[in-house]
Amino acid sequence: MFWRRIFVHVYKMAASDQTHGPVTVQGFTVVPLKFSADKPAHCLYLKEHSVREKDSSYPRYRTLFVLNVPPYCNEDCVKQLFTPCGKIVQVSLHDKPTPTAPPSSSSRYFPVNISTPGFKVAYIVFKNASGVKQACKLSYDSPLVLNTPEKIVSSTGLHKWCRQYATRRVDVKELQTEIEDYMAKFDAKQEEETQRLKDQEGVADEDGWVTVTRVGKNKGTPRTEACKKHLTKREMKRRKEKELLNFYAFQFKETKKDQIAVLRKKFEEDKQKISVMKAARKFKPY
Repeated sequence: MFWRRIFVHVYKMAASDQTHGPVTVQGFTVVPLKFSADKPAHCLYLKEHSVREKDSSYPRYRTLFVLNVPPYCNEDCVKQLFTPCGKIVQVSLHDKPTPTAPPSSSSRYFPVNISTPGFKVAYIVFKNASGVKQACKLSYDSPLVLNTPEKIVSSTGLHKWCRQYATRRVDVKELQTEIEDYMAKFDAKQEEETQRLKDQEGVADEDGWVTVTRVGKNKGTPRTEACKKHLTKREMKRRKEKELLNFYAFQFKETKKDQIAVLRKKFEEDKQKISVMKAARKFKPY
């Protein structure tokens, strides 16, 4: 909503033919920026940066907060644009309005944070507070021009693409050296971790607990269906061997009852067989 109001206000001013002095929208001074005199204008939004007194990086009354800085602007370009307002002590560019930089990696080929360059936020620290006031009084009718015949920006166009191509070219020997160093450190770390677990295997702590690790004598069992069935069968056999048969009186009585029931069942079956045999027998004297 904030950016929408600013864009609508700036569009209305650009459509009108009236002359303007310093234009302020939502507390920000709108300053047009052109890469060159024949290029269309791009608006910067700046104001005095309010910071705490304990913050020494961006002192009070001397820090200018600038929004919507284009990707092709670096610290030198920003310093070149605002030097006419006063002597600049420090220029900081950030992707977000925070002084905390993202974590970076020392590796050229395996960076930790890969980000696409976009519009930035600038913090400009002047030597005197008058520099901030002069910057906030810049007229909307006099756009800032970055690339002039006196000062040519070499970080854009063909120079920029050539520099990026040169930096992205992979040196095979350097890359191989970095990979070997990384793998050597990784193997050493793994060996150190394995040795630590081996030393910890079977050693009790102060409370008497023993830490079970994966590098002990028992390497563990594979989680397969056949292995699971084998373990279940062995566990049932172990329980059966540990079970006490006829140890208690009720167990002895139950066993006797089961045996008598089995004998009675067999006796009845034998009686039926004999009756069938007698009925099927015939007298044949000849």
